[in-house]
Amino acid sequence: MFDTDSPVPYHFQIRDLLKQEIADGAYQEKVPSERELMERFSVSRTTIREAVNHLVNDGILEKVHGKGTFIKRNKQVHEWLHAIHSLTDTVKQMGMKPGSKLLFSGEVAPPESIAHYMKKDRLHLIKRLRTADGEPIAIESHYYSTELGAALDTYDLQSITIYEVLENDLNVTLHEAEQAITCKPLQKEDAVHLQLETGINGMVVDRLIKDAAGQPIEYYTSVVKPEMYVFRLKMTKQGR
Repeated sequence: MFDTDSPVPYHFQIRDLLKQEIADGAYQEKVPSERELMERFSVSRTTIREAVNHLVNDGILEKVHGKGTFIKRNKQVHEWLHAIHSLTDTVKQMGMKPGSKLLFSGEVAPPESIAHYMKKDRLHLIKRLRTADGEPIAIESHYYSTELGAALDTYDLQSITIYEVLENDLNVTLHEAEQAITCKPLQKEDAVHLQLETGINGMVVDRLIKDAAGQPIEYYTSVVKPEMYVFRLKMTKQGR
């Protein structure tokens, strides 16, 4: 049950609770009807509709006229570009199960552009295939200083959330990020991992994360399966 004393509106609390229950596998195909949810939470139909509509807009649920509201399978991952967060958290927020497969971890000579941003000629690269509900969605490459990379290499890189380890275990502050999203032809190896045809274009995300002093912590690049990922941004009109 939700917290009646919380300042968070009921429909947001119900939305988050349903999202967690979907992620935990509480519902196989569809969520309870509006009436069932109204009785469960003792709220109005309007409140239930607002909560459900949020999940529909986020791509977690879909309404089928005359049949009910169903869990959307093979749904897209929606990432809001307003804060630094991990792909693990993004996938969980979609009500999906995140997964990782380590492809490489070790010291490398990075591309010249990445060496320039990180101010080092040798870096530690962690490359992972990321999945959502078992479906490949992205290949992530994290570049760190050799010292920081070696520290991360002591963890199980197939199961950890890297940003949680950086902040909670290694006391690294992820203060700000600059990010660019482009479209480029995929390399053959990446296309195979993402189950795409060779030569097809994919979305490529490049991000530089700095600490509070402005020093680079991570250069991140991700090759994203286009049909599985949506980047979203909320904007307001600026005055003239």
